[in-house]
Amino acid sequence: MKTINDFNFKDQKALIRVDFNVPLNEQFQVTDANRIEAAKPTILKILKDGGKVILMSHLGRPKGVQDKYSLKHIVPMVSKVLGIQVKFIDDCIGEKVEKTVSELKNGEVLLLENLRFYAEEEDGDIQFAEKLSKLGDIYVNDAFGTAHRAHASTTIVAQFFPSKKCFGYLMASEIESIDKVLKNSEKPVLAILGGAKVSSKIGIIENILDKVDHIIIGGGMTFTFIKAMGGKIGNSLVEDDKLELALEIMEKAKSKNVKIHLPIDAIIADSFSNDANIRVEDVDNIPDGWMGLDVGPKTNVGFSFVIAQCKTILWNGPVGVFEMKNFAKGTIELGHAIAEATEDGAFSLVGGGDSVAAVKQFKFDKKVSYVSTGGGAMLEMLEGRVLPGIEAILN
Repeated sequence: MKTINDFNFKDQKALIRVDFNVPLNEQFQVTDANRIEAAKPTILKILKDGGKVILMSHLGRPKGVQDKYSLKHIVPMVSKVLGIQVKFIDDCIGEKVEKTVSELKNGEVLLLENLRFYAEEEDGDIQFAEKLSKLGDIYVNDAFGTAHRAHASTTIVAQFFPSKKCFGYLMASEIESIDKVLKNSEKPVLAILGGAKVSSKIGIIENILDKVDHIIIGGGMTFTFIKAMGGKIGNSLVEDDKLELALEIMEKAKSKNVKIHLPIDAIIADSFSNDANIRVEDVDNIPDGWMGLDVGPKTNVGFSFVIAQCKTILWNGPVGVFEMKNFAKGTIELGHAIAEATEDGAFSLVGGGDSVAAVKQFKFDKKVSYVSTGGGAMLEMLEGRVLPGIEAILN
């Protein structure tokens, strides 16, 4: 796996695909700079070598050129994070851009305009990719969050740098962390899968059954399993067309000696609201008109016991509606248990939008081994797929 450590960037123009798709407020100020911070070590290594940096990214889903999606808005934050004044140009291809790039001095950083102002970016257009390739001597992909898309700047452009392409530090650490779970894990291995639907996790479950010893299931998908086993789930979230699938998963897990751990009790509510009436009930005995919105106290104890025994832990998805205070306890308890296991030497990887939001909200992000920056990309890797953005560098 070639990384930026394999190159000296002195006098070289590094064309870096970053993921600066960051949230902005109504004043167009960056409200969460995590993705910019994540790319900082890669950028600083190139500058320290005496190279020039050309940054390219997308922002949002613009329809053509739209000012609110211009990357000019993030220049102040990128400059602040890097500690140097970043230059900006209002296009990403063409003679004007090529001229600006040719005038860059060693140690300078230029941010290009939003790639998605051109439809050719998402279309994976080869001519567009070739125009981008003229801007750099070495291509660096450090955008894990978009590695699962075969776009011009994430995949197609790499073919114009046959021997001068590599991963940035962020991409390399993402790949290593997921490989640590899927290929080089210390046993026992545990996967914690939460979220709403079994259907969105089926690919992951099928791919990891040969690699894990335990699977904890939480969140809305719990109730598809409980109903499949004949339990009463009231008005809880369920995928009625996936009941057979749930039973098949349990059979398959049993045949591979993988233990599936389901909640035994739930915090139930009479409406989907933080102000609803709530009580604790067995997970398979929820009355009509009530719904399970978090795991209960007995489940928290049971799940913590399983987590404490494991040496490799993957957490993808919360176990309750943590956005509402009354239904956040299960996810918080899970976070505490994973943090303790990590302190005791376990390797813990957290990924997927909602679980990442939860670990940040409840301040567990510094207490686990690794928090993935790419939701969709990580899920596809866990499903065993080869990501086009990764393949393009390895080929």
